[in-house]
Amino acid sequence: FQFFWLSLNVWLFGKTFLLYNQGLQYYYLHQMLGLGLCVSRASASVLNLNCCLVLLPMCRVLLAFLRGSQKVASKKTRRLLDKSKTFHVTCGVTICIFSVLHVAAHLVNALNFSENYNEEFVTLNAANYRGEVSQLYLMSFLVPGLTGVIMVLVLFLMCTASTYAIRVSNYDIFWYTHNLFVVFYMLLMLHVSGGVLKYQTNLEEHPPGCFNPNKTLQQNLTVPKAFEELFPDYTTEPFLEDLPVAEPFVQHSFVRVCSEEPKFQSNFPETWLWISGPLCLYCVERLYRYIRSNKPVTITSVISHPSNVLEVRMMKDDFEARPGQYVILHCPRVSALESHPFTLTMCPTDTKATFGVHLKVVGDWTERFRDLLLLHSNQDTEILPIFQQRRYPKLYVDGPFGSPFEEALNYEVSLCVAGGIGVTPFASVLNTLLDGWKCYKLRRLYFIWVCRDIESFRWFADLLCMLHNKLWQENRPDYINIQLYLSQTDGIQKIIGEKYQALNSRLLVGRPRWKLLFDDIAKCNRRKTIGVFCCGPNKISKILHKLSNSSNSYGTRFEYNKESFS
Repeated sequence: FQFFWLSLNVWLFGKTFLLYNQGLQYYYLHQMLGLGLCVSRASASVLNLNCCLVLLPMCRVLLAFLRGSQKVASKKTRRLLDKSKTFHVTCGVTICIFSVLHVAAHLVNALNFSENYNEEFVTLNAANYRGEVSQLYLMSFLVPGLTGVIMVLVLFLMCTASTYAIRVSNYDIFWYTHNLFVVFYMLLMLHVSGGVLKYQTNLEEHPPGCFNPNKTLQQNLTVPKAFEELFPDYTTEPFLEDLPVAEPFVQHSFVRVCSEEPKFQSNFPETWLWISGPLCLYCVERLYRYIRSNKPVTITSVISHPSNVLEVRMMKDDFEARPGQYVILHCPRVSALESHPFTLTMCPTDTKATFGVHLKVVGDWTERFRDLLLLHSNQDTEILPIFQQRRYPKLYVDGPFGSPFEEALNYEVSLCVAGGIGVTPFASVLNTLLDGWKCYKLRRLYFIWVCRDIESFRWFADLLCMLHNKLWQENRPDYINIQLYLSQTDGIQKIIGEKYQALNSRLLVGRPRWKLLFDDIAKCNRRKTIGVFCCGPNKISKILHKLSNSSNSYGTRFEYNKESFS
């Protein structure tokens, strides 16, 4: 996908480059600026395209609608929507690359405006006289220069703060700098209003290189050599019979007469045509999301689980969600501006309106949120419902939004692989199956959960046991295949007990042997399409992706889907 997008941008760059290199309307400007004109305008066209499309993957309501509509989006289309984050990152990287080209080209243009000052056509010049330090002039006084410098600084901050190391170590920096996109787009709208580059409007009355009888005859006698090289097929018409000229001139020169002086006009700012649509769509969606999430939810209970995991159960009027979706939580008492996404581990149904999330306490925001919710610092306590014990801080929920895991119930066979807290999207799937599985297409589920410590399995041990017992009672023990892997052996005896007896036989020490696991699943499901879903570390994700794309002798096809923490 990245290769295709890069090829498309290179094609657009080349096409625009040729337009400004060979277009008659840019002939005089090209003589002044040379390749700097072509590179600056070609890179600008690529930037317009990417600045237009980089916002679309952030329209989460639109993506959730397309993903949930069976009529609008097929399964293949919904799988393409899973690449929305990749597309957003690709557009961002493209903007950074071509911004460097754009800035470099305009620095060359600034120098050429000074060195190639056109005394014949003064309106083309950006400098006031030949030899003026026009770089300083353009960058300090004109609107395009000032806005361009600030945009480069904003883009640098957004780009550096978007690196993986910054996002993991300090998410706040990424969050606040990324919101500078508002400043970036405001400056972008102003950036194109300077009108420094101009094109010729009267090509019919004044074709480039034509003879002007009002000028000195010897000065206009010969067609310019550069014009002949650029336009070898340019048609001319004789005019000599109308002029009293010397015999040598009659024998050698055929050029077209200018009927008037060339007229120049600033390029029409096209950037707003590119970005106004997506920008308005994004603003409308943000307004809709603000109105939808303006009413706080009712927190019914908060449960502290082992290994610094907090479960929050809530209720909200008219809230509907599908298994695998996520919501964005905003608590003003924690942070006035910050909000964070969390996958739903429990969705509302026809019989219950409660929905919930599990969040791992790993940063400043989650720590402050936990301290506000928990009455004491003891992490093994359960807080009773609000009407029995205390008042919780106001919490606003935005969503739900779509994710790849919504498709887990739409395959006949699904393989769900979780790493640590990455089990949360599959918890909502398991909760849904606990309420009833016969109405879904899914007929067999392979559930693989890898954790470092034994206590992490207690997050959803009760849910797994209840689902296991329900399927045994309904004579479908083969519906779900549960495999729990413990990568560290400390405290393995703690899970042994009568309550979790069903899970003890499915607990393995070590890491999964993925190749053997895929071969076994392919053998048991010959000539079927299996959905592979992964939420966990990138190392596991890369292995599963590679195995999903590899062929097997059983005719089984694996379709890979992934959710990333970063």
